[in-house]
Amino acid sequence: MRSEELGETLLPKRLALPIFASDPLSSVAYATQEILLVLTLGGLAYLHFTPWIAAAVVALMTVVVLSYRQVVHAYPSGGGSYEVVSTNLGPSAGLVVAASLLVDYVMTVAVSVASGVDNIISALPSLAEHRVLLAIGFVAILTAMNLRGVRESGRAFAAPTYLFIGGVLIMVGTGLIRYLLGDAPVAESAAYGIMPEHGDQNLTGLALLMLVLRAFSSGCTALTGVEAISNGVPAFRKPKSKNAASTMASMGIIAVVMFVGVTTLAIIAKVHITEDSCRLTGIGGDCNGFTQKTVIAQLASSVFGGDNSIGFYFIQAATALVLILAANTAFNGFPLLSSILAQHRYLPRQLHNRGDRLAFSNGILALAIVAGALLWTYKADVTSLIHLYILGVFTSFTLSQLGMVRHWNHALRTEPDPATRRRHQTARVINTLGACVTGLVLVIVLITKFTQGAWLAVLAAIVLWVMMRGIRRHYDHTAAELAVDDPRAELVPPSRVLAVVLVSTIHKPTLRALSYARAFRPHHLEALTVSVDKSETEDLQHRWQDLDVNVPLKVLASPYREITKPVVEYVKGMRRESPRDIVAVFIPEYVVGHWWENLLHNQSALWLKSRLLFTPGVMVTSVPWQLTSAAHADHPAARAPGSVRRGEPAAGRGSDTPAGRI
Repeated sequence: MRSEELGETLLPKRLALPIFASDPLSSVAYATQEILLVLTLGGLAYLHFTPWIAAAVVALMTVVVLSYRQVVHAYPSGGGSYEVVSTNLGPSAGLVVAASLLVDYVMTVAVSVASGVDNIISALPSLAEHRVLLAIGFVAILTAMNLRGVRESGRAFAAPTYLFIGGVLIMVGTGLIRYLLGDAPVAESAAYGIMPEHGDQNLTGLALLMLVLRAFSSGCTALTGVEAISNGVPAFRKPKSKNAASTMASMGIIAVVMFVGVTTLAIIAKVHITEDSCRLTGIGGDCNGFTQKTVIAQLASSVFGGDNSIGFYFIQAATALVLILAANTAFNGFPLLSSILAQHRYLPRQLHNRGDRLAFSNGILALAIVAGALLWTYKADVTSLIHLYILGVFTSFTLSQLGMVRHWNHALRTEPDPATRRRHQTARVINTLGACVTGLVLVIVLITKFTQGAWLAVLAAIVLWVMMRGIRRHYDHTAAELAVDDPRAELVPPSRVLAVVLVSTIHKPTLRALSYARAFRPHHLEALTVSVDKSETEDLQHRWQDLDVNVPLKVLASPYREITKPVVEYVKGMRRESPRDIVAVFIPEYVVGHWWENLLHNQSALWLKSRLLFTPGVMVTSVPWQLTSAAHADHPAARAPGSVRRGEPAAGRGSDTPAGRI
């Protein structure tokens, strides 16, 4: 797609919702389960805390959604938390948010895909041994779809997201109606008992508080991805801020309704689930071979009449799809944030470039590689991955709300209109509340999850922060070094140009290089060869005299058969003798048309050029000679996607000089 077609990729709200909100919407499939998994560490005695914890999560989500609606209106350029914090709290704090979000986006892909695979295995237990392969395969599919562009991926992902929303709402509605009619659904695990993790224990005081706080922090996974809309405002149709804010409100309402419904139904159906199957009592048989169904699977089975019902398979298919596609939130957020960071010189500039379909292809590929490696390392296990999750997102939540408070303070100092001041004051109250609440949750998450594995996420964010600071220093130093102080001084021509043509044998590429060097009209021109075989060198000298090209041939002795070092030392010697002169080195090369032909030639020219490029005052010029295979390779069908845009040749260049000796 042409750059001018970028406007055609902008999203209406109906497509923006599944693209940017699939992560928080799909989190209801495992947020309730994460609360139950923690509470059952103490057996069944503490499940009565479930509704209170769910209520706290709902209150937190409401505050966060309202807070981020302020961000969308105040900063419509798409930087989200990073831009808010960088502008109001300084670049270093902004980088903390950026590092935290990048880590969180990676975790979003890993957790969402792993959770989706879990739901597939709940319906088809025979696939359990292929868990890792399935997870990595889904990441590859998501990557390919996102490389096609935001709008195309939105169309593909919209249907599964809306099917999941509809399926969950139908399941919750059906289950609640049955409950009100006196036919409450009963989960298959309702009859199972659960042994406490450390034997009989009655938790009180601080121990009980820590259990409840840990369950709350696990339930906060329902909030992951909420900030993605604020990062993706530029992808919306106009009016961008209004449409983004409306989409965020819709996302918050739908997510809250589904989360409350699933949690209520889990309490009614008496779902019992643990991290370790061997802590379940009453299952019969070998506990090590017992596979527990996910909470959403147990609810679907109890509501729709068993594991073989159409409703069960529909919910499992929709849940698995939306959980896997929830990773698409990260596939949109990560490349956008990476692009902004690259534009600000905190990440490599390649991440700012758009691909063939106007998507940030390099960011998409980087995310896929890191997330795939994480799934492979943790064997696509949700329980292991979840402990690395949500720490980063609450770091960005807290700092962005603090940044917004400062933003409104600054706006109120300069705003004379009373009505506008009242709106700003209301927004400041919302953001202040958001900062206090999310800051408290951040402390809770840090305390309860740090030793569980969250320290790895903290370490990754710190390493990323240091790396981005280093990249910025490199770009700043490079820009300072390349800046032009006195244009007239830089435009002063060299005293002389000394041209050197590298020769290994006499044939057409060599003669073309000589002709090309002469066209530059250098002050001095000579040919240079390295003597590796005495008889071949003597033959070359005789042929050179017979050719009568009126260019002196310099022979460098190389008793150890080395090519690069003698040439580099000779050129450096020319520079030392005439520091104000420029040495121009011409290297004849031939171009082959197939990659395998490159394997038949050595790479001496590449080594030579790479060494000469580090020599000050030396210009290196490649003089190509296209072989017949290269001429026939320049066919559109032989080009890779994007090669025309990137200016890539269809053929491969042979990177050694003629005869492979220089």
